[in-house]
Amino acid sequence: MRGGMVVPTLDGMAPEQMSDWTSLRYAVVDVEGNGQQPPDLVEVAVVPIVGGAIGEPKSWLVKPERPIKYFATRIHGLTNDDVADAPALADIEDEVRRCLDDSVLVAHNAHVDVGVLQRHLGAWECPEVFDTLRLAKRLLPGQMSYRLGALVTSFALADGLPDGLSPHRATYDVLVAARLFVRLATRDDGTPRSLQELRDQKPGGDSDEGPSLF
Repeated sequence: MRGGMVVPTLDGMAPEQMSDWTSLRYAVVDVEGNGQQPPDLVEVAVVPIVGGAIGEPKSWLVKPERPIKYFATRIHGLTNDDVADAPALADIEDEVRRCLDDSVLVAHNAHVDVGVLQRHLGAWECPEVFDTLRLAKRLLPGQMSYRLGALVTSFALADGLPDGLSPHRATYDVLVAARLFVRLATRDDGTPRSLQELRDQKPGGDSDEGPSLF
């Protein structure tokens, strides 16, 4: 860096772009809602990725302002009784923000999670976002489906997870999304991709996740 400016390398890329993905810290996030429109949060989970290694997840049940609708319960299994004694979001907001305070946010079909977090966390400034849905479409061509559940099955991403976790609960979803991201960020020969490779958004395609029902 000279005079506050980044000096490009011979191929025109800045040194930071040439760094491999493990040089940054990541917060992988998943949220579950109550089925209202717009949805209130009922569960949030965050897991860090530091130095390329997935850390320990943190999750919170949240008491929503409005009741959980039946169809949302059918998806994630959470009932109004489950969150009756949970804290309000205001009581845990600072802790959630600290867990999200990393260089990059990662989520599957990320615009959904980011939109919910931005609506609930007020002045929270979203960092750079890597969407594993878009990355999978670009880096894993030819998949029958790019839904998270389908990719979990295709690449055995749930193998060895702790007992008691289930799909569509935030802790399960955030752990398999983290594993998916690590797989996407690592080439078949085991070498890490560069940040430039992950930031290349073309082609990504539209979401096949459909409208969120949570």
